[in-house]
Amino acid sequence: MKPLPPIEPPRRTLLKQTFAVSALAVSGLAGLSVTSVSFAASLSKEQRDNMTPESVIEHFKQGNLRFRENRPVKHDYLAQKRSSLTGQYPMAVILSCIDSRAPAEIILDTGIGETFNTRIAGNISSRDVLASMEFACAVEGAKMVLVMGHTRCGAIRGAIENAELGNLTGLLEEIKPAIEKTQYSGERKGSNYDFVDAVAKTNVEQTIDNIRKHSPVLKELEDQQKIIIVGSLYHLDGGKVDFFAS
Repeated sequence: MKPLPPIEPPRRTLLKQTFAVSALAVSGLAGLSVTSVSFAASLSKEQRDNMTPESVIEHFKQGNLRFRENRPVKHDYLAQKRSSLTGQYPMAVILSCIDSRAPAEIILDTGIGETFNTRIAGNISSRDVLASMEFACAVEGAKMVLVMGHTRCGAIRGAIENAELGNLTGLLEEIKPAIEKTQYSGERKGSNYDFVDAVAKTNVEQTIDNIRKHSPVLKELEDQQKIIIVGSLYHLDGGKVDFFAS
């Protein structure tokens, strides 16, 4: 999997509007429409439908930049709650880890009604997770599936160290193939967090492969270019989210 090409950031405003970013020509994405989202309201159907999958990535990149610079949007959550009461139009579904240090909504500075969120240790794709993502995209119109792993992941370390505990044992078995697939020349132990982080990235790639393999619904939507399936890795140190695609 390779990093996604850089996209020139748009200027986000308080207004509900869609505009073209001419500077995207340098990255080969000229003409991309980027929708700015009102701070005091949830996404409308029109706003969400006017977004491209690529503009969703840009929206998340800008949100993560604000998070890292400690200047989050001043969301009016009560207004967003009220405006989404009669319907929801999220732009993406996020599959991330349960780790308390990696809350996707905060890391990406999103508000109520912007994303569907599924959290499970090690961000693996179970049958129920796939069903939830199919609902988000095929029924509700989300434009992107984002799989988000993170550094220093306890589930990844547990899989490396062959931890056993009730139902957790079976969950960690789902991660173990990523250990074998990870090319790493250093010490391959759970105490080596460079190796843990390398496996975490491979595990994201493995999860994306499993989504395509086990969900014909999502694979068809991707083939039709109605959605994109994207991987990412959140760095606990520094707070940056790296996005990558196959």
